[in-house]
Amino acid sequence: MAITAEQRRQAILALVRERGTVRLADLAAQLGQAAVTIRRDVATLADDGLVRRSHGAVSVLAEERAATGERVVGVLVPTVDGYFDEVVDGANEVAARTGGRLVLTIADTGAAGNRAQVAQLLESGAEALLLTPDGDAGWIRDLPVPVVLVERPPPADSPLAELDSVASDHGHGVLVALRHFTALGHTSVLLAARSDTPTALAVRAGYAAGMPMAGLTAQPVVDIAGGPGGMAGVAAALAERVAAGTRAVLVHNDRAAIALPPLLRAHGLHLPDDIALISYDDVFARLAAPPLTAVAPPKKAVGVAAMELAMRRLRGGSDLPAHHIRLLPRLRVRTSCGAGPS
Repeated sequence: MAITAEQRRQAILALVRERGTVRLADLAAQLGQAAVTIRRDVATLADDGLVRRSHGAVSVLAEERAATGERVVGVLVPTVDGYFDEVVDGANEVAARTGGRLVLTIADTGAAGNRAQVAQLLESGAEALLLTPDGDAGWIRDLPVPVVLVERPPPADSPLAELDSVASDHGHGVLVALRHFTALGHTSVLLAARSDTPTALAVRAGYAAGMPMAGLTAQPVVDIAGGPGGMAGVAAALAERVAAGTRAVLVHNDRAAIALPPLLRAHGLHLPDDIALISYDDVFARLAAPPLTAVAPPKKAVGVAAMELAMRRLRGGSDLPAHHIRLLPRLRVRTSCGAGPS
């Protein structure tokens, strides 16, 4: 049954009051209406002083937020596919129990895109920001609201070093994997990893630093590159290393690790009899065949800690010293190393 214009506008108003900020595209999809119809209804509501429009989104009025005591926190993440889903879930849990509300945006590639998106978050009423920036982000230091960097720990010499940050300690996570391999009797461990993300670079650095700590000698990293046939080449490289005597590999990330077992079987290698494998990610590792032992960064806990810190700043914690919080990954033991689940 068709609804009237007034019913549509009331439905829009209810959704905006429930969520704080809603994209026009999401409103159109949820209400089953044409985008042009939603834009027209939102314009009417804004003209009536009931909502606030900004760059493809509609927000509740600031005075309504003030009346409810709601604090709005903007979130910029690279993706909501897998890893950062859990980060956002953790932040949202804290928002639900502390009177906060998240406004989420997915990062464009590059610092310029990030900067424009952060400006939109501020225009939407964000009073604090959880940011996972891409590229040169020195401009973040000058933002007018509290900022917590998420999974992007700033180096000591960075202009962002005095900002709050919450991140997984990937160096520790790699060391946990290496120690598991050595406990199983392995005397040589390979790393197969990408090199195009901050996490991949942190895993590579953790391998270089962690191998001597584990009493091992670092080997040349097997590069994982995109494109057709990329993982077949990785499997071939691993088969060569196995023939030379190395029978353990840490793989970043789950997508790459899950692709490897059937490709390794084409070389006559089976997990865990011929090669032991640990994945670094633990988003999908348990679903592989065989289920993969994996290093699990504390993704949800990172979101929880970041949101708690942002809310603390908003509720009068501006005089606190900057916090750099590092949370330790855990090892989830399954069957891909020859040791049963713990």
